[in-house]
Amino acid sequence: MASIEMIVAARARLRGHARRTPLLSSPFLDEIAGRRLLVKAECLQHSGSFKFRGGWSAVSGIDPELRKKGVIAFSSGNHAQGVALAALMHGIPSVIIMPSDAPKLKIANTRAFGAEVVLYDRANEDRDEIGAKLSAERGLTLIKPFDEPLVIAGQGTTGLEIAEQAEEEGVKNAEVLVPCGGGGLSSGIALALEASAPGFRVRPCEPENFDDTTRSLASGKIERNASLTGSICDAIVTPQPGNITFPILKRLAGQGVVVTDDEALRAVALAFSRLKIVVEPGGAVALAAALFHGDQLDSDTAIVVTSGGNIDADVFTTALERFG
Repeated sequence: MASIEMIVAARARLRGHARRTPLLSSPFLDEIAGRRLLVKAECLQHSGSFKFRGGWSAVSGIDPELRKKGVIAFSSGNHAQGVALAALMHGIPSVIIMPSDAPKLKIANTRAFGAEVVLYDRANEDRDEIGAKLSAERGLTLIKPFDEPLVIAGQGTTGLEIAEQAEEEGVKNAEVLVPCGGGGLSSGIALALEASAPGFRVRPCEPENFDDTTRSLASGKIERNASLTGSICDAIVTPQPGNITFPILKRLAGQGVVVTDDEALRAVALAFSRLKIVVEPGGAVALAAALFHGDQLDSDTAIVVTSGGNIDADVFTTALERFG
């Protein structure tokens, strides 16, 4: 299981490699949210998302002899790029299995980081079967996108930074809104904050109709999504919470917050106009939750993670034209 000790160790391995992303603010966003809003801009992390933290943590944590053979990962985009870049920086091969309908930018970026990209039809092909075959043939180490302790530990370093930066801002109590797919980032941050900022509480945020974590927290057991397609927030669409991540969230997180695709797109436009950052829809759901669902929040201060910025140009243009 992931632990605060693993997060601290991951931070040591990440030192000099990951960026300490800024904590941003805007009086315009504070006014919309009706409270103080601080935005942890992980969209400015290497590879364009927080996933670099988990990718580096996992790759650097593999036994060196095994690591030489390379790594393999499944991803619709951000985990792919994070692992591919970490592998490139370690000088080892990487194979990334991606759905054929993943955003073109994410596929192109993954290849640009030196990965061999294997595309599959998520409706008719089994990615696990493809991955098992390639892993066995080449001796590759699988790096799961969220249900892997080394990955959770890497994502948890975001929480250590939030605690430090919030203290610098004089914040002692806050709700920390986090975009949530399988729960690697939200569970890692929750573990970090439990140890370093106990006055903070994680609130997982998800897109409408893909709110498996929100429903799981409400029922107390893992719930599945009925579909794996149909949201513009592709980066955080997963079948269900992880077997490792969910118990952490069940113990430490508050209720989930669910937003619509239009709210996510509006948050993309506001992040650009008010903070001058580029955020993809899945990475903007926590900002949307803070801006448009403030009635579900209790604290006077909300810290929001914008988890990724790998957005296709046409989606970004749509957001600005409709809500800019």
